Amino acid sequence: MQTVNVLVGGPVAQLPPDWQHLPGEWVGVDRGALHLIDAGIRPLFVVGDFDSLTPAELQRVEEAVSDRHYAKPEKDDTDTELALWLTFHDYHAESVRVLGISGGRMDHFLSNLLLPTQPRFAPYLAKLEYLDRQNHVLFLADGTRQLQPDAAYRYLGVVALGATQALTIRGAKYPLTDWSSDYPYSFASNEFLGDHPVTVSVNRGIIALIYSKDRVGQTQDN
Repeated sequence: MQTVNVLVGGPVAQLPPDWQHLPGEWVGVDRGALHLIDAGIRPLFVVGDFDSLTPAELQRVEEAVSDRHYAKPEKDDTDTELALWLTFHDYHAESVRVLGISGGRMDHFLSNLLLPTQPRFAPYLAKLEYLDRQNHVLFLADGTRQLQPDAAYRYLGVVALGATQALTIRGAKYPLTDWSSDYPYSFASNEFLGDHPVTVSVNRGIIALIYSKDRVGQTQDN
């Protein structure tokens, strides 16, 4: 199986324009399953405790999707963690694009942002990306990744999600050489230089690489 889009239950207003037309299969997570049904998309499977749905809404999902994975509300894994594990481990997706992670509850967002630091997801980091209306997030662990400029995004954020050794950024407006730390840190608002790629490397650590842009009519200074 190639690309799978995983839609979790964040606000629909934060999804990318025309998100329904992204290529690949779909997986619905909790309320994300209902968003897919409303958009006329039949997901490959749905997963969650579905505590955000009314009985009538859950019935609609159950009538539309035969492959359903139910989770207990009192569980160790979040619904998103369960969905990603199933998609990678059981359905053998070659790449996974997660949508709907932002714009809602902060605890949910932080849980999703830190998910790649879990050892069980380490084999899949190069295959994982997050996408919303303003951001496209890739991940890097213990190695090097070359990033191509994208005209849709002005900024490049490089975020250390934990202890980091020898983080280096080459080819960007603000380069960095052999930066190390015992704590998380965000290097925000970096930029590409024209059409030149940016290379990010790290000897130890997990890095979020964030293409981002302001909303129309909105700027934010840090």
